[in-house]
Amino acid sequence: MKAIVITSPGGPEVLQLQDVEDPQLGDDEVLIGVHAAALNRADTLQRKGSYPPPKGASPYPGLECSGTVLSLGKNVSRWKIGDQVCALLAGGGYAEKVAVPAGQVLPVPPGVSLTDAASFPEVACTVWSTVFMMSRLSQGETFLIHGGSSGIGTFAIQIAKHRGARVFVTAGSEEKLAFCKSIGADVGINYKTQDFVARVKEETGGQGVDVILDCVGASYYQRNLDSLNLDGRLFIIGFQGGVTTQADLRALVAKRLTVQGAGLRNRSLENKAVIVSEVEKNVWPAIAEGKVKPVVYKSFPLSEAAEAHRLMESSQHIGKILLVP
Repeated sequence: MKAIVITSPGGPEVLQLQDVEDPQLGDDEVLIGVHAAALNRADTLQRKGSYPPPKGASPYPGLECSGTVLSLGKNVSRWKIGDQVCALLAGGGYAEKVAVPAGQVLPVPPGVSLTDAASFPEVACTVWSTVFMMSRLSQGETFLIHGGSSGIGTFAIQIAKHRGARVFVTAGSEEKLAFCKSIGADVGINYKTQDFVARVKEETGGQGVDVILDCVGASYYQRNLDSLNLDGRLFIIGFQGGVTTQADLRALVAKRLTVQGAGLRNRSLENKAVIVSEVEKNVWPAIAEGKVKPVVYKSFPLSEAAEAHRLMESSQHIGKILLVP
């Protein structure tokens, strides 16, 4: 098969389409013929050499895909050859075929094209497992999403809104904020021209928000604590603003705050299967009803993976970027 190989750690140009061995299919796995794969920022970190795949995972990038079931391991009962599916991967999406543990495979949601279905598994599993399963965002609460126009952000806005939260977002341009509002964000904050702490306080009568989903990390840590309400929860999923900082911890105690962090890729197969099952139960019906829609900015042929990475790193996009073999 053909796959995108990271020829050495570096810039987008190190991504090369090469002929490689087909994946080995385990007894509990499904072999998917990839119809589309979606980019995640983690892929750019893997390309640079700072986010290696977990032990035993495919060496090729790609954390989610959609496609057709080609064959089944002997222990797999739910799926059959020819089924149209999408899947959460530990790697290997940037290829023509990928082997996936059966517990990480989902049906294509009703009303969504096979191509667009590739845009959902990673964002849905990330947002559901963090914001809902761990931070317990509930109806009537306020929720701040940093990077509202990202793939994670555009999904989080829609699912949070559907579940009755009041949604705040930060983004870096008026165009991005307008898009976020068009899919349900209540309050848009341009982080380049506005102080998000001040805007959050102003919009919440001085209280702060209940939950924050943060991909920035260190440079926002203190300001995030300052933006939270009593019993507020900060969930960190990325470090685009660095990994170390000094902070005044008094707010944690005074406001009974919770700070959590998690990734998805290095979780156990059992843990991922639980998350995927919860996503199918809680998120897929919202997609089927049209309450949560795919937000796909652009698709590239698999051979143009380097160009797709350049677009992602420019941050000009809104939503997801896809690769189509």
